[in-house]
Amino acid sequence: MSTMSCSTQSLDSGYEQSPQFRQGKFQNGDDVSAAGLAKLPKIIWRYMFEKSNAAMPEKPIPLVNIDMASLTGKQGQPEIYRLGHSSLLLNFSGNIWLLDPVFSKRASPFSWIGPERFHPLPFELDNLPDIQGVIISHDHYDHLDRETIEAIADRVEHFVTPLGVGKYLQEWGVAQEKIHQLDWWQNIELGALSLTATPAQHFSGRGLTDRDETLWASWVIQSEQHKLFFSGDTGYFDGFKTIGERFGPFDLTIMENGAYDKDWAEVHMTPEQTLQAHLDLRGKALMPVHNGTFDLALHAWYEPLERLAELAQAQWVPLVTPKIGEALPLQELYTTSPWWRATADIQVSAAL
Repeated sequence: MSTMSCSTQSLDSGYEQSPQFRQGKFQNGDDVSAAGLAKLPKIIWRYMFEKSNAAMPEKPIPLVNIDMASLTGKQGQPEIYRLGHSSLLLNFSGNIWLLDPVFSKRASPFSWIGPERFHPLPFELDNLPDIQGVIISHDHYDHLDRETIEAIADRVEHFVTPLGVGKYLQEWGVAQEKIHQLDWWQNIELGALSLTATPAQHFSGRGLTDRDETLWASWVIQSEQHKLFFSGDTGYFDGFKTIGERFGPFDLTIMENGAYDKDWAEVHMTPEQTLQAHLDLRGKALMPVHNGTFDLALHAWYEPLERLAELAQAQWVPLVTPKIGEALPLQELYTTSPWWRATADIQVSAAL
């Protein structure tokens, strides 16, 4: 593992030294590739004819409104808040960090079409306080949102991204000295946090011609008191065991759990794989994300949560599923309620 700050490095070149950059593109460790354009007609057909009737909730997703004004004054135990999909807020004694913030109405390059939110934000964007740092896992629209970055840029001290992703931030007005780009296994110390970019099995691209021009990553987030793992988007691979051996055990793993399918199994995990990855990482409590906000797959919106809840119960894994906006103290990762069952208004277990 190497330690570095990349704020003075070119943001869109110089990747040739990265072991992940081969034949002009970033690649997964075992050269695993995501489904390409050849599968697109089949996937479109399946979206037309195999879509779940419960792809979107019929009742409102429960929300807890966050009093943003109170966050910076908190000097107690660190807290984590789910903001929707894979967006999270970490409050370390008044120092605010955001993970993959996407606050727009749609996860899309367009404002008029594309996956639309099931629920509003649990706070007013204008009330967001100063932010010590933003951590980005990769460049897909449901994890990197231009409108959000432009709205918060002046309030953020540091942006931490995988290699190449910083070029988008700079194009959108973020000062280069705020941007830190890391390769897998590189580390940076910012304030009271130690951040390490770790491997993931995914892909990148925001259009038809820029496939894998930027890197994707998972993240190890360490404070003096706590150690967290954030998976970003990833398929299941043996890298979880390696990360667990190097950095585990983790107090909390924040794991992708949603938008999976047989046609893109290499780059998104089923609930069974999510649980196994958590075990590989030597995690204590497990928080599932990448669900409950956008319709990005063919399964029912509640299916990832319910399947994982049943699996975790069977293997005695503490599962934490806070409502959107609910404060979760990291020191006391209490049992949370399966809020999706009432929202789905059906006997979910029997339906699966």
